[in-house]
Amino acid sequence: MSRAADFLLRGRGRGRPHITDILTYVYLLLGVLIMFGPVAWLVLSSFKTPAALLEFPPRLLPLAPVTVTVDGYDEPLQLFDVTLEDGSEVQLAQVRRIGLEAQMVDPADPGEIIRVPISERSEVREFRLALENYTVPLQQFNFLTYLRNSVVVTVVATLITLAINSMAAFALSKYRFRGRNAIFLVILSTLMIPVSVILVPVYLVISEIGWVNNLWGVIIPGAATPTGVFLLRQYMLTIPDELMDAARIDGASEWRIFWQVVVPLSAPALAVLAIFSVMWRWNDFLWPLIVLTRSEYFTLQVGLNAFQGELNVQWHYVLAMTVLTLIPVTVVFSFLQRFITTGVASTGVKG
Repeated sequence: MSRAADFLLRGRGRGRPHITDILTYVYLLLGVLIMFGPVAWLVLSSFKTPAALLEFPPRLLPLAPVTVTVDGYDEPLQLFDVTLEDGSEVQLAQVRRIGLEAQMVDPADPGEIIRVPISERSEVREFRLALENYTVPLQQFNFLTYLRNSVVVTVVATLITLAINSMAAFALSKYRFRGRNAIFLVILSTLMIPVSVILVPVYLVISEIGWVNNLWGVIIPGAATPTGVFLLRQYMLTIPDELMDAARIDGASEWRIFWQVVVPLSAPALAVLAIFSVMWRWNDFLWPLIVLTRSEYFTLQVGLNAFQGELNVQWHYVLAMTVLTLIPVTVVFSFLQRFITTGVASTGVKG
């Protein structure tokens, strides 16, 4: 533990922090706040009540009003800290509010109504997690079905994307044929085509095939990505051709060379592409919303749209379900993130 602390706190200064050490820690702290601050705010807000979400100025922690049960009243009454005319402070329960005046009672002696200006009272709050933000949607919201659909779409689409893109990148990086560079430029040029331009033609094709309200209609259209082809091609160019020549001398087929030589050496780049593909497919909303109209085929992102009405948005449920949808992506990234640095730092040759 002491070695880890010494490593983290080491600096250029001898005995005292150097100006560069201070600037480095400030920069790192700022980066942590920028990256993880919104996520922390999202998670904490998912445990707030609807009233707490609408407060201004907003509070970081999920604080809820304290209520007490008072004799003679059917419903629990909200508790307030009240400053009386003599300057003393007491805790009273509010019966009702009329304009700028609140009618309050002493919870211990509720027989007398005390009228207090609203400016002389403040809510008594306590830290409380609104767990019903998670439990109620899971009961009323077909979460497991939407989760299953999202997992199927994400996993199958990612596997197909890795297979198609890796084979295209292998051909464009390791084979010499006329028009190879032209094909590669055409693939890259598709990055400049806005998605909105191809939505209608792709939908017409999917409709003719009969894949409307079918998960294959969500999976197949985006299976081949120019970004994935570019990423894998550039990485495969670093793999020495001598390895393939040696495999051919040993009698290996081109298919075996691809699966047993090129693919294992391209594992870091494939992992990076897998992370991108999982994020793209898991967070995709527009295309599934167009193709899927029956609720039993909805993905999580489309299903969350059910909490948004024309006049009212149930933000406490939306935030809670959004946190749940972030968990699978976080798990995938935590397992594959080490390949990102490996893919940048290493070459295609494995010692």
